[in-house]
Amino acid sequence: MNNEVVISIRDLRIAFGDYKVLQGVDLDLYKGENLVVLGRSGTGKSVLIKILVGLLKADSGTITAFGQQVEELSRKELDALRLKIGFSFQNSALYDSMTVRENLEFPLVRNARNLSRKEIDQAVEEALDNVGLSQTINQMPSELSGGQRKRIGIARTLILKPEVMLYDEPTAGLDPITCIDINNLINEVKERYKTSSIVITHDLTCAKAVGDRVAMLFDGQFQRVGTFEEVFDTDDERVQQFYNYNFVEERRMS
Repeated sequence: MNNEVVISIRDLRIAFGDYKVLQGVDLDLYKGENLVVLGRSGTGKSVLIKILVGLLKADSGTITAFGQQVEELSRKELDALRLKIGFSFQNSALYDSMTVRENLEFPLVRNARNLSRKEIDQAVEEALDNVGLSQTINQMPSELSGGQRKRIGIARTLILKPEVMLYDEPTAGLDPITCIDINNLINEVKERYKTSSIVITHDLTCAKAVGDRVAMLFDGQFQRVGTFEEVFDTDDERVQQFYNYNFVEERRMS
């Protein structure tokens, strides 16, 4: 694994009223790794990546991305930084009134100025080909399966060729076979696009399949960080309960 730090988070804190969500979070994302952030619902996993892209503002703490301290950036500098960070939303966030082609064209037209029609077409076709869905180019989102929508959402994020990918619950609501496909895609994206990624999930199968490192969030802090095996090689009851519940639930529902 590369030792170059792409994103560094230090003493990050945020509360909503009296509810303290993040209470001093420290974490580094290294170049070329898939870093999985694990935790139960409501532990602040999604809050963390929303802070990273500026959708939420932390109460205190620092985030350094590509050598820049995010809190000190101007609006213009922040916009430029966001182009380097792709956010794959949990619900895919596709525009229902647009075709797949139009959904993928949207970020290009909005952010990449002076592209010719031919360049836009090539970028759309390449992104779709890289997620294995070239045939859907003229379909509407309503005609796609949940797994296809997830793939198109990832393709739309990749079309600007970000250096960092943030995945918010990428396998949520998908059947086990489709989950495997999405996990494989996340690994393929890392290899093909040379991305560094933060994957937010409570799905242990996903965490094991894609995570170079795993960070486990409890009580507003990362309590355990390491490989999947290292994180779960512990007598900590909270960690054991999370592991057992996840896999027992998985077996019960399959």
